[in-house]
Order: sequence, then structure tokens, then C-alpha cells
Amino acid sequence: MSLLDKFFKKKPWEKYYTKEELQMKIPDISMYELLLECSKRYEKETAIDYFGKTISYRHLIELIDKCARAFEVENITPGDVVTICMPNTPEALICVYALNKIGAIANMIHPLSGEEEIKHYLVSTNSKMLVMIDICYVKVRNIIGGTNVTKTVVVSAKDSMPFLMSVGYTFTQGYKVKKPKAGDTYIYWNEFLLRSYRKAKNPGVRRGRDDAAIILHSGGTTGVPKGILLSNGNFNALALQARVVFKNIGPKDGVLVIMPNFHGFGLGVSMHAALGLGAKLILIPQFSAKTFDKLITKNRPSAIMGVPTLFEGLLGNSRMDNVDLSYIKYMISGGDTLSPSLTKRLNKFLKKHNANVKVLQGYGMTEALAAISLSYGKGYKAGSIGIPFPGNDFKIVVPGTREEVSLGETGEICVSGPTVMMGYLNNKKETNEVLQIHKDKKIWLHTGDGGHMDEDGILYFDQRLKRMIVSSGYNLYPSHMEEIIEKHPAVLKCTVIGIPHKYKVQVAKAYIVLEEGYKDSWSVKKSIKEHCEKNMATYSLPYEYEFRKSLPTTLLGKINYKKLEDENNEEE
Repeated sequence: MSLLDKFFKKKPWEKYYTKEELQMKIPDISMYELLLECSKRYEKETAIDYFGKTISYRHLIELIDKCARAFEVENITPGDVVTICMPNTPEALICVYALNKIGAIANMIHPLSGEEEIKHYLVSTNSKMLVMIDICYVKVRNIIGGTNVTKTVVVSAKDSMPFLMSVGYTFTQGYKVKKPKAGDTYIYWNEFLLRSYRKAKNPGVRRGRDDAAIILHSGGTTGVPKGILLSNGNFNALALQARVVFKNIGPKDGVLVIMPNFHGFGLGVSMHAALGLGAKLILIPQFSAKTFDKLITKNRPSAIMGVPTLFEGLLGNSRMDNVDLSYIKYMISGGDTLSPSLTKRLNKFLKKHNANVKVLQGYGMTEALAAISLSYGKGYKAGSIGIPFPGNDFKIVVPGTREEVSLGETGEICVSGPTVMMGYLNNKKETNEVLQIHKDKKIWLHTGDGGHMDEDGILYFDQRLKRMIVSSGYNLYPSHMEEIIEKHPAVLKCTVIGIPHKYKVQVAKAYIVLEEGYKDSWSVKKSIKEHCEKNMATYSLPYEYEFRKSLPTTLLGKINYKKLEDENNEEE
């Protein structure tokens, strides 16, 4: 940094942006209104491609408006919460914007969540309605009575498929799914949309930049599940930042939407920001590494955004050998650290397949809408997580303090900017712990991640300061998993660690000490597994269970999970 920059207190990364880009103003509009503006510019362009069936920007707005009226008929009013438990289908996205239009809040949850998790998400957000994929019916049926949900809209993955594919799905998969009987409690998607022709009792009201729009869920820095409240301004700021960062993406450019809508990376970057660019969303409800080659060659996406696990699947697909990838403009990895080895292999792969790009590594967390920085353009450095998106600010502090460390020294990464969350839902204590006002009077998000910054303003991720397992891009929190497992009557104590996995990078392993009177047996292990399946999301279930007579402890008497991690690393 030059002496002139220091005198004017210019941040080192600001040299990568123009003055106008750094001073972007977030308009006082809703997510729906930003999409509406884009639809007027790109009305005939394709907004969504779902297994080859397309929806234009103009038609997308028509469907959203119809869905919004249907929600109003069901007496959803401004500030009400509606839970969306769906994979990446057009219906899920339509509901998000429809609720946003009428001033309601969309609560996004994983359709593979366990029964008790779904109940927790519904109760903690005081949801009035639920929109779910039909495969969730049995789980929902078992817990819905303990919630305030009075109406559930049921969607099938086939509802928006092309006709022949829809018929094929019905005969190969659909008949296996247990479905509810339509009535006062459950209503199917097409019938729900027909209700838009009725007159609403309480029409919605316009919402602005500072109003709540979306609830996403994360374990935060402690591992206890929390609702993360995000505003219209958070999402629209990310969309405006994307216009600066992804200048080569526009109408007719396809964005492969593999990251799910209940993930900040998926809903924020891959969907809302991409729509803000006028791009085409290629929605993928269920990803399979085995068919990745067909997915890419058929759709020819301009941008592929995913987690390291996804890209391992790309490299491991032998059918990609002679595939031309010259049309790819961006390949972006987030959600977990991209190893130097994988980076090198990916870049070699891209070059071999005629793609004139390198894989770009980003950094983020749900509390800041999953995209805070990116190693790209003039701010690209191998092994780094890049420069802040325009409008974001970084600092590195001594962990547990607000004191900045020296340049190049490792500390806790803190971020300030327009995508930082409103706070944790109904959890003021933990909100105040992670959102802190520093001497500069700005609100800073303390990420719980360790990193350092070089003299060019390039950020590097060094380590996680919080205890967490990252498996296929999903954050798993051992303390929360341990709490669930220890509620089983056969378990005295438990500790969960992450162990290496070839494809998922890490998976969870549970070490269990049984209560007196219980023996290490197939039936006990089966019972504990069933307990976990009922109370945890499928993606967070322990990959391995091991019974021990005792667990190693530290000198202070705490369970020494690091020793268990070392044992597994030695085995590798």
C-alpha cells in the first residue's frame, strides 16, 4: 500500500474497483421488485430451464403474481412466515418471490431434514403454512400436529417437468411416494394456484430494503441450529455486487444451479444474483456425479458454481475425456476450502478441455449470505480467497477481541457490509456475540474463522476457530450432533469428529460410551442409528459409529476429540 493510500485511509483491495463500484447504493426495494425490473429488460429471455422445459422472465413474473394472490387468499399477511421445504424446482423459487411480493417471509429448509428438525424449524419460526415436496409427507404427517401450520401445499418434482419426462417419473418414481389426501389440510400445487382467482381478504403491502425477506438456517459459531434473518437489502446488495464481479454473465448465459435453495450460496448467488444479471437458471433438483457429463454437455452452462466435492465428481467422470468446455466463463468453488492439489487438477482439466478460465475460490458464510469475497480478476492469487466484494470491508482481529492484528498475521476474520444478516431469529444473545459495533461505529460480523491478509488486500483462509465438520459443502456441528445422540437412553456420552473421506472430504464419526446395562450389539447400534435418522438431516448423519469403554480426556477432564482426530489421520 502506498503512503498516499495510507494517508487517505484507503483499503488495499479498493484499488481493484472504481469509485462508483465501491459506493454502490442499495435501492429501497424488495427482492421481487428487483426481479420485476429485470423481467422488463429481459422479458423474452429464458429465466428458468427445468429438464429442458423453459420459463421466460415475463412468464415467471406472471406465475409469481398468481402464486402471491393464492397466498393472500390463504390469509398470508405481511410478516407471516411460510416454510418452503423443497429441492431446486421452479415452484420453490416462485414461492420465494410470491411471498416476498406480499411482504411475507420465506423460511427455507432442507427436504432431507429429520422429523424433529422439521418440527423445530416450523415451531421456532412460527410458520403459518408449509410448501413441501411430496416425498416429505410421512415425516411432516408425524409432527405437523405440534406446530401452528394450518395448510400445507404439496408439490411433486414432476409438476414442472416436460410431459414425457413427467409420465416417466410417475411410472418409475412417483408411484413409490406416499401422498396425502387433498382436503382442508393438504392442497396440491395446481389447485393452490387456481385459488389465485378468488378475492383475497388481506392484500399484502410493499416491503423495502430493511425488511426481513428470508430465513436460512445454520449452526452459527456454536453449532446450535439458528434461524438467520436476511433482508431484501442483503439479497439485492449481493445481486448488485454480482453485476460488478461477474461482468461476463448476462442474457442467454446459463448458470448451473446445483447448490440448493435452502443454502445461501444457492439462493443468494446461483439464483437471485444470477436472475439479477438476466441469466438462465438451469435448475438441478438432485445432483448425481455419475451423470455430470450429460448435465454439462446438454446444457453448456456459462457458469458452474459448487463445492469442492462437486468438482471432484467432475474430475472422476471418465466420460468427460473428450468434452469441449470452451463455453465456460466461470467455475467457482465455495462452501469449503479448495485444496492446492484439487485446484491444480481442476485448472489442468479446464485447460485440457479448452476452457479459458481457472477455478475461482470464494469465501463466505450464511450470516453474510454465503459470498463475501472471491479470488478473481486482478485480485486473483492461487491459494487465496481473494478480495471482498465491492461494498464489503474486512479486518483481521485477535480472536475474542476487536483488536486488529498486524498485516500478514493470522487472526479472526471479521466482515462488514450490506450482505451481513439482520441477526439470529429470536436469539439476541448470540446475535450480539457475532455482530459487534467497533470503534468505527460499523457493525462487524465475527466469523469464527482464522485468516490473514497480505499487503495487496488479498485474504487467505488459515483455519477454523470453531469446531465444525464440512462434508460435501454442508456444515456439521459436532456439539449439536452429540447432544442428539446423548438423548438416546443407551448412550452415556458421545463425541463426534470429522474423518477424512475421498469424495466428501470429511464425514462424521461418532464415538459412543454406553450406559451400564447396555452392550455393544447390532440391535443397540441399529436403535441409535434410527434415533439419529429421526432427529438429524440425512446429510448430517454419522458415517461411522464406534463404541468404546471410555473416551480420551484432556488434563482439564474434557473429552480430547483432537486425539481421536489424530488417531484417524494416522490410520489414513
